[in-house]
Amino acid sequence: MGASGRLLRAVIMGAPGSGKGTVSSRITKHFQLKHLSSGDLLRQNMLQGTEIGVLAKTFIDQGKLIPDDVMTRLALHELKNLTQCSWLLDGFPRTLPQAEALDKAYQIDTVINLNVPFEVIKQRLTARWIHPASGRVYNIEFNPPKTVGIDDLTGEPLIQREDDKPETVIKRLKAYEAQTEPVLQYYQKKGVLETFSGTETNKIWPHVYSFLQTKVPETTQKASVTP
Repeated sequence: MGASGRLLRAVIMGAPGSGKGTVSSRITKHFQLKHLSSGDLLRQNMLQGTEIGVLAKTFIDQGKLIPDDVMTRLALHELKNLTQCSWLLDGFPRTLPQAEALDKAYQIDTVINLNVPFEVIKQRLTARWIHPASGRVYNIEFNPPKTVGIDDLTGEPLIQREDDKPETVIKRLKAYEAQTEPVLQYYQKKGVLETFSGTETNKIWPHVYSFLQTKVPETTQKASVTP
């Protein structure tokens, strides 16, 4: 079961605020695989005005979710260019139809699922407060104001952006759970789901790291110095 030989086909899953972005970038720094983020891919295609980018934009402009078949086409089209390397998919598949479509094209070896308690994520995602006049940003966890809810310099009240309000965050997390629960179950049944649980990314990371060491070659020091 060593790290040699076959190319790795992996997916990373985790709710908004689960540390998925941080873990993904550490994985690509330490291991020889290509990180493919569906969000980046989408933005890139919209910027370049590709056929699929234009199509996706019509849904986004209407405030609609991008349909499964559009997301699937986008991802599979990009993966065609990556047949020679191991890869890590991030943000796709997000629904059961997407997972099933991906399966028809590739055999997924491993799905890394970051399982961080709901309450912890909620705290993380609602920690940001803003002083509107100056644009000063506070984070309750990392750089709190001296007085709760008050700007240090002016004494004026701080506000929360719509996105950072508890009710918005809870809605987002519930939507994520509803959408991805069937995907997690699907991969669990296939026996490829690896769940890493914890409340801190720095404590979860070593476990992800040692797991991947059995699956995929690490980047050599020399390789990681060159950009």
